[in-house]
Amino acid sequence: MNYRLTLQYDGSRYDGWQRQGNTEKTIQGKIEETLTRLLGETVEIDGAGRTDAGVHALGQSANFHTDRKLDPEKLKAELNTYLPEDIGVVRVEEVPERFHSRLNALGKTYRYRVATGEGKNVFERKQIYPLNQPLDVEAMRLGAALLVGEKDFRGFSSMKKTKKSTVRRLESVKIRELPGEVEFDFTGNGFLYNMVRILTGTLLEIGMGKREPESIGKVFQKNDRNLAGFTAPARGLMLVEVFYPKNS
Repeated sequence: MNYRLTLQYDGSRYDGWQRQGNTEKTIQGKIEETLTRLLGETVEIDGAGRTDAGVHALGQSANFHTDRKLDPEKLKAELNTYLPEDIGVVRVEEVPERFHSRLNALGKTYRYRVATGEGKNVFERKQIYPLNQPLDVEAMRLGAALLVGEKDFRGFSSMKKTKKSTVRRLESVKIRELPGEVEFDFTGNGFLYNMVRILTGTLLEIGMGKREPESIGKVFQKNDRNLAGFTAPARGLMLVEVFYPKNS
């Protein structure tokens, strides 16, 4: 049997999603440990993406296999009882045997939140980047328009040299201006290492008047990370949703 979990988590106190040998503080590790204890068998889960240390998720997806027939609602309740309070299971569902959370994903939406007001955001301080200065939203939208499409995003990534393709399709970049806050939503078919955080940092530099919107074109021309903006801190980033074909 193959089961998919839809998950939420606050990544503030974890060393990222991926299980690691040198730390027990990973999201994947905590979920596998709890499932193994509940089912009485060794369980390994496959996630849709490897969020970094400090990054959050509103709609992460993962799946695991077992020989047992499980009651999805009962398993969800048990997981939410025994998982740490900063990891939650939104849904458990049986899926086709060949379903894989990462390989079958069509795309993802990430959200980055930036505080632009002067006040101190005490209760959401771990989910928002405290830039605390006004931004030129229209200028950022001009820059964002230059990011949309199928392009080589090597210059907007912290990846070291790789033989794998760095071409990705960014379907949309939506920028919302809220009271004391600006939100960036990035939807695409895939994202490179630190890509969303670097895209955000580049747009923020445009919003602060430190670069022109047209400078984004030069990053694509040269594929040079040094021409892009700073890497925005992990705390403001959240995986919102993973998209799959309707029959999966």
